[in-house]
Amino acid sequence: MNESAITVENLVKKFEDVTALDGISLQVEKGELFGLLGPNGAGKTTTINILCGLTKPTSGAAKVGGYDVQKETAKIKELIGVCPQETAIYPYLTGAENVELFGNLHAMDKDTLKTRRAMLLEKMGLTGDAKRRAEKYSGGMKRRLSLILALIHDPQIAFLDEPTVAMDPQSRHAVWDFIKELKKEDKTIILTTHYMEEAEELCDRVGIIDHGKLIALGTPQELISKNKVKNLEEVFIALTGRKIREEV
Repeated sequence: MNESAITVENLVKKFEDVTALDGISLQVEKGELFGLLGPNGAGKTTTINILCGLTKPTSGAAKVGGYDVQKETAKIKELIGVCPQETAIYPYLTGAENVELFGNLHAMDKDTLKTRRAMLLEKMGLTGDAKRRAEKYSGGMKRRLSLILALIHDPQIAFLDEPTVAMDPQSRHAVWDFIKELKKEDKTIILTTHYMEEAEELCDRVGIIDHGKLIALGTPQELISKNKVKNLEEVFIALTGRKIREEV
């Protein structure tokens, strides 16, 4: 049996007096589009940071692409692309220059980089603005550029942390179509989002985290049926409550 793309076993992360992750265990299969859902401060971004090798867990274990997140970080970074929650672009460079810089950081072949840059700028609707400084971009354009930077090197595993936040509906649906294309290429995708319709539309399975614990796991339809509600948003509210959370 092939090893899962991502394996998480009893993961715990404590920050001083806050337990951000409290014993999470899950597996994500190769080629799966997995949604990691939860209120603000639930532990989603902490989980992604651990899987990307940016944060060390307090205890527990995790593997990405078969590599240990604590011992084989360099190997993991060759496999993954990360679109962080905070837009990671250089404002004084143009959109095209940002893409070229990130491609060079991944030591991409010049011709491959040129081809993928043109393709991704076209798919994200940024070709006409490629020569503008990124500081002039709208919030949604910056998010689309950030998505390109995460995927320029054609990673096998992509972590997309709130990729469509600040986007208008048209741009959001364009990104949805692009993510669906990635899935057809057998990429493994971890998606966090506060848009439940987005998770319902895109994800093969979702895991809902609250207070650092995994409280639900299954396909969107399984969770909707199990909780006897109409959609994933009602599942989310039923399981996590209506109270607005503070960021942790």
